[in-house]
Parts: sequence; C-alpha cells; structure tokens
Amino acid sequence: MSQPRQSRALVIVNTNFCSSDGDGVFQTRAGAKREAEKLSNILSRLNYKVKLMHNKTAKEIEDLYQQEGCCEHGEYFVSIISSHGKEGIVFGCDSEPVMLTRIFQILSSEKCPVLTKIPKIFFIQACRGKEFDQGVVVECDSGEPEPECEPDCFSDYLSIPPQTAVMFACSPGYVAFRNVSGSMFLQTLLKVLEGEERHLALNRLMTRINWEVAFCCQARGTYEGCKEMPCFVTNLLQEVFPFSA
Repeated sequence: MSQPRQSRALVIVNTNFCSSDGDGVFQTRAGAKREAEKLSNILSRLNYKVKLMHNKTAKEIEDLYQQEGCCEHGEYFVSIISSHGKEGIVFGCDSEPVMLTRIFQILSSEKCPVLTKIPKIFFIQACRGKEFDQGVVVECDSGEPEPECEPDCFSDYLSIPPQTAVMFACSPGYVAFRNVSGSMFLQTLLKVLEGEERHLALNRLMTRINWEVAFCCQARGTYEGCKEMPCFVTNLLQEVFPFSA
C-alpha cells in the first residue's frame, strides 16, 4: 500500500538587510535564525517536509511560493515568515516589500489549483506598524469610563485564499517584539508545538497562543512592560488538526 503524501512546510527567515546600493536599512534581527531552525526541527518531527530558507529577497520570496504549485502536497501546507514588516507587507533581505496579498494570490485556486482543497496555515512574525501596546487592565471595579473605541484598522485589502488561516504576531498598527532569544510570538508557537496543546484543533491552538502571549509575555529593556496581542483570520470550513502527529 502506498504511503500518504507528506505535508509540506515553508519557513522563511530574514535576518540581514541591505538596499540595492548596499546600505543597511533595517536592523539585524538577532535570534531569528536560531528560532526558525528550532521551528523547522519540530515541524520535521511532526512529519512535515520542511524547506527552511534564510535571507531571501522580495522576488525570491515570491518565487518560493510559486514553486509550491509544482510540488506534491500532503494533508496540510504550513508557512512561517519571520522578517521586518509593516501592515500588509513583509520585507525581503533586499529591503524591498512583498505584499501579503501577492503571496495569497500566488496560492489562490486559480494560480495554484494543487492547494485548493488543502488547508493553508500561515504564521507571520513581523511588525504591522509603529505603535507600542501598553497593555490594559483586564479586571477593574473602579467604574471608570471606557475609552473610545478605535476604528477597525484590520486590513481592508487582505484577501486570503480558500481553506486558509493566517496568524499574525501582533494587532494591526503595532510592533512585534523580538530579542536575542527570539520573538514572543514564535517562541510561544514553539512551546505549543512541543507540548500537548499541539493536539488541539487549529482555531483552539491559535487561541491558546493568543492567551499565552497576552498574559505571559512582555517586553524588557527599553520597552519594559509593553505587551503584544497576536490575532488570526481564517476561512477554514472545518476543524483541522495539523500538528497532531
């Protein structure tokens, strides 16, 4: 009896950046490469065929996703992107932007029919703006008036392919924290994948990551006390268990 096809994972991590004239534009992302290597190892142990790519230009990132259309895929496709970014964008190591909508277009049913019915799962570690999350008091009996609601700034143009879930390290407009040990978001993902939580359905697993980052993580040093709130969007039509190997 033939073996089932192996699910694939594409991990892209950019740590060193320069512009076309060779000048440095973004800071080096210390700790990101080692973190990505650990995630690649755990995905391999969970029976994924992992492609780990380091320091790729904007064009090379697009090419990597286009190549997935020519591959044989198993039950799931997982991708982790770790780079500098802003809302709706991640940066290549050449400091050129890659629109997330462009990546999603490459993996759309029209462009990549082989992935149409396969759940596609993204974890994106990148800033989505320049604001710092100071956190909020979650229990308060003081009767103080609630602050005015901020306008909904979730990307109006964000369009994901069918059968897709995308999880971001932070909320729209905010920074995503990282230090030499790694990032709050991907370190929490690593912890979850190494623990029993990996057996949860994907939506519950992502909610667990939200809780862990929101309540158990905060920045140190210059940004002491600042928080981070991951969020995710999905159009999956059923519960999936992509890490319950």
